[in-house]
Amino acid sequence: MNPYVDEGNIKNKLRTLKKYLPFYILFIPVILYYIIFAYLPMAGIVIAFKDYNFLDGLWGSKWVGFDNFRDFIKNGDFWLVFKNTIIISGMRILFGFPAPILFALLLHEVKNRRFKKFVQTVSYLPHFISWVVISGMLFSFFSGSGMVNQVVKFFGGEPVDFLSNEKYFRQFLVGTAIWKEIGWSAIIYLAALTGVDPVLYEAAMIDGASRKQRLWYITLPSIRSVVSVMFVLSFANVLAAGFDQVLVMINPSVSGVAEIIDYYVYRVGLQQVNNYSYATAVGVFKSVISLGLVLITNYGAKKIDEESGLW
Repeated sequence: MNPYVDEGNIKNKLRTLKKYLPFYILFIPVILYYIIFAYLPMAGIVIAFKDYNFLDGLWGSKWVGFDNFRDFIKNGDFWLVFKNTIIISGMRILFGFPAPILFALLLHEVKNRRFKKFVQTVSYLPHFISWVVISGMLFSFFSGSGMVNQVVKFFGGEPVDFLSNEKYFRQFLVGTAIWKEIGWSAIIYLAALTGVDPVLYEAAMIDGASRKQRLWYITLPSIRSVVSVMFVLSFANVLAAGFDQVLVMINPSVSGVAEIIDYYVYRVGLQQVNNYSYATAVGVFKSVISLGLVLITNYGAKKIDEESGLW
């Protein structure tokens, strides 16, 4: 018998494996999904370092090193879309991140169960509507000849085409994104709020704490870890800035303030001939920046509170 092998420990592990084997089997499709659609495609990153073309293939194309990265650093168009991405993403985090938290806190205070369920249901229904449909709805309401401008003209005002005006388009983009996702994003905060012990509220009320004090000293600290994790996760997609929304809403009149990195990659990679290597390099650059932001945000969250952060 090997003296360095703990047979009791091995038996415990085998017993645990046998106990949870059905759950491991159920998890196999999830593992396969991420292997096939997330990890295997990462081999395509090599295109960013090559002058890729279909005839030579992935491995036969000429190796050019960091030439593609130098090209987009020298390209003024890239820095314009990078600035647009930062501004739009910053607005989405600044206004879009606290919006579902505030909504969940307000909804949590509602005592009428039927009204509470009705508001919650109505609020997260837009999440299931595609941006293509929403884009058509917004055009009907906010275009130059839309319903809103018809009302403005009726009262003697000057109509504004919100969808083709650079002055308002970014705000319009962020506002519609918040409206679409606020109810769905609030679900996780509402779930966290249900875990707060009601005894804490009762004790605070006996001690004479006001509703504002109960919110500040009980409710918010109770969901602090959830808010922290969601804040870190939000930085994982900080440079995405809503590609699907921009794709269906952008037009030549507002491209100067609305074109983001993902749309730029789509435009130069698919709409231009044999420019895949450059587009891939831009995508890799964006992913590296996003990873760095997640690491920095998680580090900051851990410094503020040991129980915060993802790891």
